[in-house]
Amino acid sequence: MKTLIAALALSLTTFVSVMTGTARAQEPVWIQIAARPTLQEARAEAQSFAARLPDVSGFALGGGWYGIVLGPYSRNDADRVLQVYRAEGQIPRDSFIAFSSNLGNQFYPTGATANTAVEPAVDTPDLEPIDPAAVTQAPDTPDEAAPEQVQSTLPDETPAEARRSEARLTGEERKDLQIALKTAGFYNAAIDGAFGRGTRSSMSEWQTARGYEPTGVLTTAQRKALMDEYNAPLISVGMASVRDSRAGISMQIPAGEVAFDRYESPFAVYSPSGDLGAQVLLISQPGDQGTLFGLYEIMQTLEIVPLNGPRERGSNSFTLEGQGSDIVSYTEARLANGEIKGFTLVWPAGDEDRRARILAAMKASFARTEGVLDPAAGADAPQDVDLIAGLDVRKPRLSRSGFFVDGKGSVVTTADVVQGCGRVTLDHEYQAEVAHVDATTGVAVLRPAQDLAPMGFARLASSSARLNSDIAVSGFSYEGVLGAPSLSWGSLQDVKDLQGNTGVSRLQLSSQPGDAGGPILTKDGAVQGMLLGENAGATQLPEGVRFAANAETLRAALAAAGVSASDAAADVAALPIGALTRQANGMTVLVSCWE
Repeated sequence: MKTLIAALALSLTTFVSVMTGTARAQEPVWIQIAARPTLQEARAEAQSFAARLPDVSGFALGGGWYGIVLGPYSRNDADRVLQVYRAEGQIPRDSFIAFSSNLGNQFYPTGATANTAVEPAVDTPDLEPIDPAAVTQAPDTPDEAAPEQVQSTLPDETPAEARRSEARLTGEERKDLQIALKTAGFYNAAIDGAFGRGTRSSMSEWQTARGYEPTGVLTTAQRKALMDEYNAPLISVGMASVRDSRAGISMQIPAGEVAFDRYESPFAVYSPSGDLGAQVLLISQPGDQGTLFGLYEIMQTLEIVPLNGPRERGSNSFTLEGQGSDIVSYTEARLANGEIKGFTLVWPAGDEDRRARILAAMKASFARTEGVLDPAAGADAPQDVDLIAGLDVRKPRLSRSGFFVDGKGSVVTTADVVQGCGRVTLDHEYQAEVAHVDATTGVAVLRPAQDLAPMGFARLASSSARLNSDIAVSGFSYEGVLGAPSLSWGSLQDVKDLQGNTGVSRLQLSSQPGDAGGPILTKDGAVQGMLLGENAGATQLPEGVRFAANAETLRAALAAAGVSASDAAADVAALPIGALTRQANGMTVLVSCWE
């Protein structure tokens, strides 16, 4: 390094005065890393450094010397770069800070004009310095054989030109390249925009995998190829920005797969327009926390929000993820300044990689703008109890009645309602587990996933009611459409069925399919049994003939499930109709089977 010291001595006086002058405080600076006494030697040295470091230039120093420098940088950035490169051994230990006034005509890169624009701090490799061993040097002469995977066409840029074009990238563009490399599986370090050891190595690996020469520096065309590869999922669905002034929302949506359909408060509905069956809802409505919480509950009743998946509700926001066999959906909404805004993405199952990219773009681009959807929007649309804002409400496969048998919420119901179910609920809200099922007697016992506190529960009769005495069944005759159970009256015809089975009673009763599983009560409120489903056999019985599992059959089923039955008190007077109705309603529950 004697030559470098000699060159340093030529400008030492000027350098000291510059360091102490306030006029130079904002001047771009360089890092001088070498000096050579001839132009040929200096040019070769510059090419050598440029093969493994960015921002390499060459300038005449005067007195017959030629310097190789890095930069330009702000002074703070230059200090960090100098420290890192020295520590890594990538530049000589006696490299130093130089100023533009120390530099003469530029000789490298050939034909270049001196760049005096200061590079932003994020572009400096202070966090991740380059590892020369991780970068393959480009051939210096045409005679050197290129690797077999190198493309046969000429490169779009030389390594030096690639570095110069790379130097013009913004910090966000550099981060985008790191993200793209990480998504492609070539990069696993921090997304910081600093192109150092890890980034250069991953670039080289990507180039090799894609058939390019592994220089560790991406050309303009290669950067475009990488980003096109990364953005292919978005390009394939026509991601585009939409600004909905009525909803007061701006965001990116997969415009190639959905198109605006209608406003139906609280949604702006973008229905499927492509082959995927995707759907987007923009959520927009005025309201408060109560409105937000109500929307959270309502969204979970829709077919587009499958039951399986995480849910999270905070004081001013919620997210819902639903994963079904056919679709995957994501919903988020937030309350701010009296307005609830958010979105839902519905996507076909089995396309998770693309869905994840699309959802990330939608989240990142979502912005609230002025305005909120009129609560009356869509008020003229046809009304349907199976729709909410024009969207299908999730319906169970089957609903029947049941009744509570203890204070913890254990339930007795019919065996057919729990067979082949993906999920069993009580009153559409509480999940239940099957504790016991007996297909022979037609009785099932359910245990709630969490303890409940029912308004009332059954007391089983200790003896059978008299023949021809009045009985009533409490049940959801129309499978929950009316929202509350009703009483249907009939009479006890026999204490055995038509085959002589004493565990089943025969009733004269007009009922609906939804009443099956409901409690059979006498006027004193004692539960005589449970209504069984209609006979599905080949023999068609006369209208009004129904059967019930009696109290003893229910006791046996409860014992098998580990549930203690409660007995009705003896010699209790008949209850007024109103009191009997309230008692029956308190114990009767809607049992639903979901796919």
